[in-house]
Amino acid sequence: MGPGREAAVRGTGGSSAASKSSAARAGYTQDRFVLRLVPRPGRRAPLIHRGYYVRARAVGHCAEAFLRGGGGGGRRRQVLSLGAGLDALFFGLRGEGRLGRAAYFEVDFPQVAARKAALIAADEALAALAGPRAAERESGAVCYAGEDYWLLGLDLADLPKLEEALRGAGLDPQAPTMLLAEVVLTYMEVERSDALIQWAAKHFSQAWFVLYEQIHPDDPFGRVMQNHFTQCRSPLCSLAQYPTLKAQHVRFLQKGWTACHAIDMNEFYARFVCGDERRRIQALEPFDEFEEWHLKCSHYFVLVALKGDELCQTPVFPGVEEKAFLPLAPPCFAGTVATSVCAADLGITDLRRYGHRSVRIAPHAILTTGGFGDCRGRHCRLTELHVLIKYGDGWRSDNVCLAKSGGAWDGRLFHTVTLLQAGWAIVVGGRLSPVSPALEVCGLRMLGADGSSTPHSCPVMEIIRLPPVEDLALPRWRHTATEVVHQGEAHLFIYGGCSRGQAVLADWCFLHLEGLCCRQVPVEGPVPVGRHSHSACGWEGGALIAGGLEATEQALGTVLYLKPTESGFQWCPIETCPPLTPSLDHASDEENLILESLCYNKIGTRTQLTCTVGSCCWWVESGFMALQCPVWL
Repeated sequence: MGPGREAAVRGTGGSSAASKSSAARAGYTQDRFVLRLVPRPGRRAPLIHRGYYVRARAVGHCAEAFLRGGGGGGRRRQVLSLGAGLDALFFGLRGEGRLGRAAYFEVDFPQVAARKAALIAADEALAALAGPRAAERESGAVCYAGEDYWLLGLDLADLPKLEEALRGAGLDPQAPTMLLAEVVLTYMEVERSDALIQWAAKHFSQAWFVLYEQIHPDDPFGRVMQNHFTQCRSPLCSLAQYPTLKAQHVRFLQKGWTACHAIDMNEFYARFVCGDERRRIQALEPFDEFEEWHLKCSHYFVLVALKGDELCQTPVFPGVEEKAFLPLAPPCFAGTVATSVCAADLGITDLRRYGHRSVRIAPHAILTTGGFGDCRGRHCRLTELHVLIKYGDGWRSDNVCLAKSGGAWDGRLFHTVTLLQAGWAIVVGGRLSPVSPALEVCGLRMLGADGSSTPHSCPVMEIIRLPPVEDLALPRWRHTATEVVHQGEAHLFIYGGCSRGQAVLADWCFLHLEGLCCRQVPVEGPVPVGRHSHSACGWEGGALIAGGLEATEQALGTVLYLKPTESGFQWCPIETCPPLTPSLDHASDEENLILESLCYNKIGTRTQLTCTVGSCCWWVESGFMALQCPVWL
């Protein structure tokens, strides 16, 4: 590793420590000691805070399991933190009395270790936890020698020097040892990181190797992730060769480890962070980046490789079934689904957005409104409307001209757009920020929606500010609005969503479309759990609702049918075969795609589905209507 790249990798350690300190200052973690090592961090975004919170929980979970575990033949346990940087795990464990008699060793580049040693020596609380300093033992690579704490400065790639320095510091290769590497090995050349894993398996007779790193480099999120680290001159070297949990699992077994357990952060958060704790995290600061949060968690994992008969018996992730890592078979369903790209990158960057909504505003036009994306080089809420227009076998992509007689788009996102008739739609809800909901109901009218516009004319849309709707339910976003029929009249069934104060709503209302007023309509049956980011579509006068997130941010796999009755409607659970994969915003777990909008158009016995994905729009035609129709895009 050259000096320039080494400096860049050291910089990632400093950035990580600052993020940990920011998360602690914001109340996500109780790591009061990292605030002593990094006392004045710049405040990070809520998504960064959450990422470092779940990382700390995963590492802490593994450390607790190791320290509480049995075996060891009476030898005291050891922790060896590789590339420790300014991490404060030792001080937290020692300060809370959870480290017991265990010895703790940290290794990082000499410059990093020297800086940390100076910070510890200058802080009375940190020095007290490290124990009386033995200056006579501080020679060679040893930068700080405490009672049960050693800090060494050397390059992890130099295995002979690493082994010699650890031996000199008193590390016992026969004692039960936990090696910890948090986003460290991936910065090393693959041959060197593989050699380190293999060396550890040979050197220690009984050990755990805890690895926290990235996976899935080849999907859109993964490519952005890789580009970020590459631009920081610290590329993720091992990610291409070990892109999945399966690959990492095989890697450790082939390098000499006896057993291996690994889960991604979505599974860890769902299984090992209780509901009360999740609610505490939700209350810390406004947050509405649920898609990014789930994508981020799906791209990070924690792995524990084990060696030694007694240590292998210690449960690492209780209740998690061992994965066979078999290839997934394509889903089977009756009928066929044909898909085709109708518009890709046509030079309109406004298509690259999320939190938007799309609707088939006219027979040959798909209107996209709102969302968050790139606007002339700035990432922000988008205020320009966009339309895809079909002419013969081709498509044209264009921004929309707004009629002077109407208003401007206010930049809302996570709203709903419901088509009432050709060229006319109604917009309900949405938000401007997680603390500022959009209050107005407005109409969208496409001028020339009868198809009279020419292929080269700019589509014109009028935004109509509608009168306030009396008795409209709480302001909300991430809800659904579905046209249903009651007593022969069309209503908009507005259900669920988020509201101020991180509230997840379980209520609904019926907006009479002709009079634009809310009406009381009887609904029988058990009230479903509150949810947001779910999907919904009309079905035989009622509504089908699927997926979403509940208040604890647990993904839902249920399907509900709001069934019409003589007096009103009734909630009916629907069983699907196979069961619906828990999801939000139609997210595809296999490809990490977010289908931001779905439009069903029933034509006789045929059903047409239109969905937008990032900068592409897809038509799907099918000879059946399924509750769950897997589409491989």
